[in-house]
Amino acid sequence: MAYQALYRKFRPKTFDDVMGQEHITTTLKNQIKNNNIAHAYLFSGTRGTGKTSTAKVFARAVNCTNSHDGNPCNECEVCKGILDETIMDVIEMDAASNTSVEDIRELREKAKYPPAKCKYKVYIIDEVHMISKGASNALLKILEEPPKHLIFILATTEPQRLPATILSRCQRFDFKRITIKDIIENMQNILDEIGINADPKGLNLIARNSDGAMRDALSLLDQCLSFSEKKLTYDYILSILGVVSNDIIYELTDSIIGKNADKALELIEQIVQSGKDINQFIKDLILHFRNLMVIKVSKNVDSMLDETEEMIENLKKQAENIDTSGIINILRILSDAETQCKWSSQPRVILEVSIIKMLNEATNNDFDDVMTRLRRLEEKLENGTFIKEADSRKQSVSNTSTKSTVSEKVVERQQYIPVATNQNKCELRTDIDIKEIKDEWKNILKATRVERISLHALIMEGKPLSIKNNILTIAFEDGFRFHKEAIEKSENKELVQKIINNCLNSNIEIKFAMEDDIVDVNEEKQEEKQGEELIQKVIDTFGEELVKIEE
Repeated sequence: MAYQALYRKFRPKTFDDVMGQEHITTTLKNQIKNNNIAHAYLFSGTRGTGKTSTAKVFARAVNCTNSHDGNPCNECEVCKGILDETIMDVIEMDAASNTSVEDIRELREKAKYPPAKCKYKVYIIDEVHMISKGASNALLKILEEPPKHLIFILATTEPQRLPATILSRCQRFDFKRITIKDIIENMQNILDEIGINADPKGLNLIARNSDGAMRDALSLLDQCLSFSEKKLTYDYILSILGVVSNDIIYELTDSIIGKNADKALELIEQIVQSGKDINQFIKDLILHFRNLMVIKVSKNVDSMLDETEEMIENLKKQAENIDTSGIINILRILSDAETQCKWSSQPRVILEVSIIKMLNEATNNDFDDVMTRLRRLEEKLENGTFIKEADSRKQSVSNTSTKSTVSEKVVERQQYIPVATNQNKCELRTDIDIKEIKDEWKNILKATRVERISLHALIMEGKPLSIKNNILTIAFEDGFRFHKEAIEKSENKELVQKIINNCLNSNIEIKFAMEDDIVDVNEEKQEEKQGEELIQKVIDTFGEELVKIEE
């Protein structure tokens, strides 16, 4: 007998054999037991989740002469005939190769005839979203008024591409991705049946790389069995799949957290030399740091992570050494690297640059430091000690101006420290220059974002240009006139001015301008100045009595 792939040989024979889709199989069994069978079903979901297998089980169950609890017996003449395809009342067709109107018209003509041996004639149409628009309209006609003996089961991975008129005439069942636990259990049952031992870590690796698809997992298992027929070890499976082991991922993560650049680059060299796919490795890293993020922020980790208990414990230990903000920054870097690697001829360079960036982000505790300093500052203000310290500093420091400590990178403040007034006897600064404002501009933008994010979207397109007579000019480039006009509204302008003065401990006023307008004014002044110089030269040459100036 010809060899059969594992996913075909061990295809589910009953609803109870379908893994991870209990919400669907229970409903279908109840419909069969209660004889409440619809005329059209839509099975949707990602590849390899059991859509076609469930459709075939359903086709046997509705026609079985000796069904048990809604399941087909697979022993009666009808079940055996459907299994070995000698009964023609269950028709399976591929919509990808039968897309035309003529194909659907032929289907309609054949569907009118009653079944030969079965109770129902069942049409299983796979990848139904591939049929043409005209074919969809032709199919719609028979879905509207089907014969009593006819059942349609439409399977698709892209239900959004189907017309709403077809969707509304079907009972829809969405197949979810199968969990790693269910995939491992099914693979272990198959291996027990064929008498082969396998390393549990290796089965976990196969399950993780199947992306929730049982068929993909069994195809990978089939490939691994061809490599070794006696026992499947973790190293064998690792070499067949061509992926990076979890040990290396954990080791690289530890290097990133510990800022060990030499070790991190050494691991990258090892990965490249072993011929691993860098794009796949970046995806594995993204998944790993995503799991670390879930560990840090979620209280219900077990339901959020589709991992074994041992791996969850290892993740928890590693998550203790990195903060949430560092993980988020690393995920952002990895996401950019994944996009760039798709189109780059040098993915290794992109990965190495990304690793160096991550070394600086993993232990980024700026947020915690800022919040700590903010709490201390608020305590000093409440106790009045901050003003005393400011007065003592003022007495001990010479006339050289110093920056106020009030504006020390306050990022996540819920309330801002009000501008100092005469009541607290803290003098406001009047000696601020444009360089100091530019140096502080980043913190001003952060403070604006915390206060009102819509205002931050406007002010971020401007930049401090000059300060004269205690008036700060903020300029916008050409193309951002809308931002300038919106921020000039009195409410927005007052709030921006307040934030700037809070950050600088000053009492300056602000105005907004377009860079092009400022350039035009400067050019006019320059031309006027040049004209005056020319007139003066003429007067000096010919004398004031001979020169007559006309406007």
